[in-house]
Amino acid sequence: MTTYVPDSHRASDEISEKSGGFSDEQKPAPLGASIETRPTGLWASWRQPAVDLDSIATQPSVFDDPVTLEAYRPPPQYENTHRFDAAARWTWREEKRVVRKIDLYIMVWAGLMFFCLDLDRSNISQANTDNFLNDLNMTTNDFNLGNTLFRLSFLIAELPSQLISKRVGPDVWIPTQMICWSTVAFSQFWLRGRKTFLATRFLLGFCEGGFIPDVVLYLSYFYTKRELPIRLAFFWVSNYISHIVSAFLATGILRLRGVGGQAGWRYLFLLEGLLTLTVGFLSFFMMPPGPTQTKMKYVRPNGWFNEREETIMVNRVLRDDPSKSDMHNREGLTPRRIFEALKDWRLWPLYCLGLVHMIPTGPPQIYLTLSLKNLGFTTTQANLLTIPSTVCGLLMLLFAAYLSEIINSRVFATIILQFWALPLLIALYTFDKFTSQWVYYAVVTLVTGFPYVHPIQVAWASRNSYSVRTRTISASCYNMFVQAGAIIYANIYRTDDKPLYKRGNRVLIGICCMNIVLYILTFFFYRTINRRRDRKWNAWSKKEQQEYVETTKDVGNQRLDFRFAY
Repeated sequence: MTTYVPDSHRASDEISEKSGGFSDEQKPAPLGASIETRPTGLWASWRQPAVDLDSIATQPSVFDDPVTLEAYRPPPQYENTHRFDAAARWTWREEKRVVRKIDLYIMVWAGLMFFCLDLDRSNISQANTDNFLNDLNMTTNDFNLGNTLFRLSFLIAELPSQLISKRVGPDVWIPTQMICWSTVAFSQFWLRGRKTFLATRFLLGFCEGGFIPDVVLYLSYFYTKRELPIRLAFFWVSNYISHIVSAFLATGILRLRGVGGQAGWRYLFLLEGLLTLTVGFLSFFMMPPGPTQTKMKYVRPNGWFNEREETIMVNRVLRDDPSKSDMHNREGLTPRRIFEALKDWRLWPLYCLGLVHMIPTGPPQIYLTLSLKNLGFTTTQANLLTIPSTVCGLLMLLFAAYLSEIINSRVFATIILQFWALPLLIALYTFDKFTSQWVYYAVVTLVTGFPYVHPIQVAWASRNSYSVRTRTISASCYNMFVQAGAIIYANIYRTDDKPLYKRGNRVLIGICCMNIVLYILTFFFYRTINRRRDRKWNAWSKKEQQEYVETTKDVGNQRLDFRFAY
């Protein structure tokens, strides 16, 4: 391919028309080398071979053919249509600069919001080390019921939250969610017993439900499908950072037990809830509606990005996935569209994996602090001893995310969770009352430090949806199945099975073995669909393929020219 090196500041103006079409007198400039044709192989992919930063970065797409350009041209109602330019070209230096700015302004704040979410939903673990259950005259089964209600309400709120977010915009709805759940979170200071505990757990889950798919959809406006899995991995890093920070915070805050005649866990809920409330209010100013809508009067009158950067942002995302222009970011979904998305059987294998993939490691994670207390560790020791598993999990999360991109396989990067958990669960099952507390601690730390593959599977579901309307629903459906799985594993460890939970661990081993089979079947499921489509598509002539693109009524992942990731 001919090398074309434009002036980095004037390239787009010199080679394209503002209208987004091709001029009769001016031939579109050459494209950059396709990412897909770069050197492959484990080492070559890991090294990410350097490119000439002043060479063209614009990737080939359907917009390069005048026929398919008109079939995929963004509609007028799309909020970024005014920046669409089919002939736009930019360099790798420009693109990298734009992506760094997106990471700084969009990704960092998304991580901070998720940090607050996890702070408020998981500080119950630190509260448990401060005699939380005894103070409220509750049992382990009451605690299980509270977790079940939390997950159930979280699940119930998923789809309605996505529908509201799609109508009013995630930039409005997400901060509103944060204010609502933070109010419930700090109100836990006034818990008085089982009834108030169960009520606040239900309300907390209901207010938080939908936050994660809302943010994932929001981030998809700014990132390509190759970039999103890695960004989501770092998004979930904030989850692990939250666990580490909360362990240290709890170590200090729980020492307030007795101050004002109150338990330390009450101050934990109060202070961390007020922190989230503050971030929630600030989020109204820190979340722009979309790539070309970052200006805000009195706060940032000039916006975060100039016209050239907005052109790069919009066109690089649309070239990667033209379906992202099929809906306005404040366009609601009709009941018919919801039903059409729900009956998409091609995504059902991912929903099944969402239901079961976390079950083998869920109960040990929920009961980590309680298990450490039962082993004789103090409140401070129990909180600090959770940090190694968090650090281990963080590193394994990043490893799994990068592995997914390096080998370009979602199944092989996600099935490692099951192979990680299986031998450890078998070891846990063999322990008895004579097992050293440090041996037990080491194994439980490794179990709970598992490779967290949920971000990869979220991005996987988003990638295989292939349209904003189905992506909106599929993200909620996937997360609903994940929460349903959490309801299941919240009730596997029972009071009559403590302290070693032999029966529960036997169940976890069986589910782990089943999961390995499900991942393998999912691999063959998507590979079979792709191969059938390849055979049919390649049997057509070029004219027949163009006619299909122009006239087909197939949408999203139903299109014959779409290929599923697996």
